[in-house]
Amino acid sequence: MTEVQDKRFWLAVYTKPRHEKIADEKLQEKGIESYLPLVKRTRQWKDRKKKVWMPLFKSYLFVRIPLKETLHVVQTYGVHHIVRFSGTYGIMQDDQIEAIRQILEGGFVPESDDYFEVGEEVEISYGPLQGIRGIISTKRNESRFILKVDGINQAISVMIDSNWLMKAKT
Repeated sequence: MTEVQDKRFWLAVYTKPRHEKIADEKLQEKGIESYLPLVKRTRQWKDRKKKVWMPLFKSYLFVRIPLKETLHVVQTYGVHHIVRFSGTYGIMQDDQIEAIRQILEGGFVPESDDYFEVGEEVEISYGPLQGIRGIISTKRNESRFILKVDGINQAISVMIDSNWLMKAKT
């Protein structure tokens, strides 16, 4: 086997509706490295409110596998398909997965956002997210830092102090 065949890539996986946690659990039972970004949200029922862990990206999770093992992923309960664009797998960069983890572990409360094509690229120069690059945007009169998640054409945004931002070096 060659190095390329054995190299592990982060791939975006699309799940059946509301099956993200089940699919993540089943993938891990198979020994497949998976990552399901979760955020704590308040849910309202008729009689009560409760904080629950919800997927950051509805119907998406990420797996880190060699490309030759994609069949094991799609044969997992709860998985619908592996994301492809023009026939090519939606491969995620390691630094994007790590940036998502840092945002969630840094105590920020991100929300899934539209994938933006316009806006200035910035880099965070201070704080727990230092070194992460993204796009600055305004939403509901707030300055927000947008992290593009290329593999699934999604983005997440967090409010961030504009003093922590600098123009990205090219």
